[in-house]
Amino acid sequence: MAEIVLKDIHKYYGIQHVLRGISLEIYEGTKVGLIGRNGAGKTTLFKILSGEEPYDKGEIQIAKGLRTGILDQIPQYPEDTTVYQVIDSAFQDLREIKESIDALQAELAEDPEASVMGRYGALLSEFEARGGYETETRIKKVCTGLDIDQDMQNKPFSKLSGGEKTRVNLARIILMDPHILLLDEPTNHLDIKSAEWLEEYLQSFKGTVVVISHDRYFLDRVVKVIIEIEDGVATTYEGNYSRYALLKEQKRLEQLKHYQQEQKKIRQLEEAVRRMHEWANRADSAKMHRRAFSMEKRIERLKRDGTSRPKKEQRITRGFRTEGFSGSEVVFLSGLKFGFGSNTILNGVELLVRRNDRLALLGDNGSGKTTLLRIIRGELAPDEGIVKIGSSIKAGYLPQHVVFDNPEMSVLETVRHELIIDEGTARNILAGFMFRGEDVLKTVGSLSGGELSRLKLCLLMQQDVNLLILDEPTNHLDIQSREWIEEALDAFEGTILFVSHDRYFIRKFASSVCELEDGKLLCFDGDYETFREYRRIVEEEKRRTASEESRTARPKRERARKPNPKALEKRLASIETDISETEARLMDIEQEMEQHASDYVKLEELLSEKDDLSAKLEVLYRKWMETHQLMGDGSP
Repeated sequence: MAEIVLKDIHKYYGIQHVLRGISLEIYEGTKVGLIGRNGAGKTTLFKILSGEEPYDKGEIQIAKGLRTGILDQIPQYPEDTTVYQVIDSAFQDLREIKESIDALQAELAEDPEASVMGRYGALLSEFEARGGYETETRIKKVCTGLDIDQDMQNKPFSKLSGGEKTRVNLARIILMDPHILLLDEPTNHLDIKSAEWLEEYLQSFKGTVVVISHDRYFLDRVVKVIIEIEDGVATTYEGNYSRYALLKEQKRLEQLKHYQQEQKKIRQLEEAVRRMHEWANRADSAKMHRRAFSMEKRIERLKRDGTSRPKKEQRITRGFRTEGFSGSEVVFLSGLKFGFGSNTILNGVELLVRRNDRLALLGDNGSGKTTLLRIIRGELAPDEGIVKIGSSIKAGYLPQHVVFDNPEMSVLETVRHELIIDEGTARNILAGFMFRGEDVLKTVGSLSGGELSRLKLCLLMQQDVNLLILDEPTNHLDIQSREWIEEALDAFEGTILFVSHDRYFIRKFASSVCELEDGKLLCFDGDYETFREYRRIVEEEKRRTASEESRTARPKRERARKPNPKALEKRLASIETDISETEARLMDIEQEMEQHASDYVKLEELLSEKDDLSAKLEVLYRKWMETHQLMGDGSP
């Protein structure tokens, strides 16, 4: 059953026609991703769905009697309201039901009337079905998942940062147990662990979800339908984000083919018309002229009603200028310690970054990732330890929040000032970064987050750098801006050290992963998906060990026979061979997908094989860990 139906929705802001006839249906239990460029109208449509904005034309039908949870604007509360009270307010309607139950219970004690008994039974059933007796357990579960600890729960809500308020508001909405969830950028202020918890929650959520997100990894794991808003019109694609990207490219290629065929036909007709008029003039034939005029009308109809030329995404056309580097060690840290007062941030950090590494630095919010980058860059001095940067290293830095010293200067003036070049050269450089025409005359202070990052990247790419240090380079950017930055970085031939919560970006660039936890740095030589599987196995092992240690007074059992070491070695070798072959095939598939980018049928086959092999690899990693554990247990 369709829970949300939109028919020919139009929205104007003054003379600007933002939504141009949006029609769509969202069915019960569907997870929908709403995507589009910044300014495309996603948020406007979202506000219309939530009832916050009116629309000028059309019809909206939303199934009655359903609870809707909306993550959009942060609600206002009295100054002294604690975080716990905000979260607990999710159960306000349950408390009202409980008050009604108590009142009916008192009424029944005096007069056990059948109608009162019926109302009492119905309310009690609803209260139990909605988990009225489990509110504290539910609060604890959600707060653990979203990293809202006891100290944070006791703080006044008004004292939290914007990101913390969003996280608390998300917890409140989840606990409301709604039928429909409307979520606007829910992963923006979450670290990776909290984002993964939210993904698992939404995967098991039985209701309907409509989510605006630029987090492609999140969209891949959660949604089953993508709705793209482009030029004020909605287009629906079945599948997650990766499938949407394939389908859209296939659609673009088909449209381009039709367009080219029609243009060829138009050129042929125009040539025929030209020749026909020439013959008509020679023969002084009015009849032949009329036939030519008739063909011209056909050409006009083809031009007016024919297939439009598909839009070609703009690309960054400039590459990095890279400086040669003679050594192999780019960054070396040993015994690094740092703290603010009694608060220890880094405690014995060890790190070696080699030439051409692409290293992702992960960790929870507040774990010290940015502090570590500042020490590497020389902005902060460590309390203890060694920091060595290769002698021929020239580093470029892209911060999380890009700020320029003179925001009142234009884009053109900023580039000329920073690079000391003439206007013509500056315009040519900026054109390669999609700053064209009047765009170069915008003041830097008026630029969006994506434009600021693009301008900063433009300046970095004119310098001879061989080490890039990036702090959340894709944060708050739309998908197109993220892809622009990825395309530029893909061409960089030096070393990249970056902090990011964007798992799609991490998966694409990281050749090794380091995670900062409790002041220590765990480094893993492998890509993000392999690291993720390793971490999952480690967490399972920790839980298993903790569970075994918690058992007391277990009856003694007969000592298990030690496994045969030679048999275990043989099994381990066989598993390692299977892992190597599977990983090699997955790498081949990635290359084949690039080669067959325009062949939709082949891409579908490769994508299916990739999914099967990824699942197989996960099982092999688990078997490898279990066998390795048995070898350790069996050693003398």
